[in-house]
Amino acid sequence: MAEAERIIGTPGTPDDGGERTATPGAGADQQSAPDRRRLGRGRRIAVLFAVAAFAYALDLVSKMIVVAKLEHHAPIQVIGDWLEFHAIRNPGAAFGFGGAFTIIFTLIAAAVIVVIFRLARKLYSFPWAVALGLLLGGALGNLTDRIFRSPGIFEGQVVDFIAPKGFAVFNLADSAIVCGGILIVLLSFRGLDPDGTVHKD
Repeated sequence: MAEAERIIGTPGTPDDGGERTATPGAGADQQSAPDRRRLGRGRRIAVLFAVAAFAYALDLVSKMIVVAKLEHHAPIQVIGDWLEFHAIRNPGAAFGFGGAFTIIFTLIAAAVIVVIFRLARKLYSFPWAVALGLLLGGALGNLTDRIFRSPGIFEGQVVDFIAPKGFAVFNLADSAIVCGGILIVLLSFRGLDPDGTVHKD
């Protein structure tokens, strides 16, 4: 019996100098796990840029229409006196804040974009992808105005046109930034990190 086991080999015992034979399918699962993780990150990055592209395009098109049809014209009442479309040029930050610091806000917007691109390298969370996409699209929308609109490069004034009663005039880029920021705060309260890690206190 012992001689037969030596010749045939005991099941599960390596007889080739200590090298183990992998269980069928186990090696493939181990090798595919990192691939699945990279694929998951790739999908989240795709979501981020899709949301950013949508927010940016919506903001860009809306501003083009406002400049062509509404600027230098009387405001348009949308919901009575509660909501109007009123085209203005804003040298400051969102909602008209800090009009004397146009260049600083331009640099801040550029820095935000760089940070988002860096975070994208470790992004495995779908909600974070949406939040960062909104931030990226909004930042790009207003940064485009800063660069290409008068009075000059990096000093351009942002086109705002959404004017609720008793509130500052803003645009769709501002809305995207605010929504992305609120979502990030909620995700942080829930303990969810961009890499998908959940912290439970």
